[in-house]
Amino acid sequence: MHTKEEKLAAFGRLLDIMEQLRAKCPWNAAQTVDSLRPMTLEEVYELSDAVLKKDDEELKKELGDVLLHIVFYSRIAEEEGKYDIADVAEKVSDKMVYRHPHVFSTVEVADADEVSHNWEMLKTKEKGGNKRVLSGVPDSLPSILKAYFMQDKARGVGFDWEEKSQVWDKVKEEMGEYQAELDAMDAEDGHVEPSQFAPAEGSSEGFKAAYHRAEEELGDFLFAVINAARLYGLNPDTALNRACDKFRRRFTYLEEQTIRKGRMLTDMTLAEMDEIWDEGKAKGL
Repeated sequence: MHTKEEKLAAFGRLLDIMEQLRAKCPWNAAQTVDSLRPMTLEEVYELSDAVLKKDDEELKKELGDVLLHIVFYSRIAEEEGKYDIADVAEKVSDKMVYRHPHVFSTVEVADADEVSHNWEMLKTKEKGGNKRVLSGVPDSLPSILKAYFMQDKARGVGFDWEEKSQVWDKVKEEMGEYQAELDAMDAEDGHVEPSQFAPAEGSSEGFKAAYHRAEEELGDFLFAVINAARLYGLNPDTALNRACDKFRRRFTYLEEQTIRKGRMLTDMTLAEMDEIWDEGKAKGL
């Protein structure tokens, strides 16, 4: 591992490179915080992929890409006379010291839960900080993560189930309400099967109303399932990503085996596809 001096030197080199890029590279010179935003989102998702894959080499690369973006934003701001990378570092350092009084002051805590509770309380007291518990949850977060973080922040101020097993009654309640609205959709006369996540043209007003109620109940059901995952220490986003990866592996196996047999999936029965699917599953895919 590197010494602190070597780490500082490496970071200084990155700052020097960014300065040169902004001065001499037409593409880099043309970028703004607005043009960087979609690229930053892409880099963060690539970082997330590397974390999920437990790929250290890829993780090192993606962390570098995200760090580059932090330096890039700070350099643009410096050129505009707003702030620079030192301000960014000082801002986060000040926040960490303030929100960890059990480390940098005399406050004592019993466990990690108390640290989390103190963190949320301190956030609401910060000058220019979040005045409401949920105001720090970005609107643009993917819905699963948004639900998870909202629930976790509410937990930080004591708004949570007393016993984690109590959540199952809520999950069952929401599932029943969702199922009831789906049944109402099917029972509605004169409806046309929806497509593209909206009631189809020509559907009755009754069907449209049932559709929107079902959509709302689906949201409540998913929110409850995510809450259950959180209470049991599971990350629903990670879990769903793994389920998607598993589905991709097994479906790709099904597709490849079908091609080898000179057939097309569209010409196969569901039973035939299930047989190959189970074969892939048995192989650990």
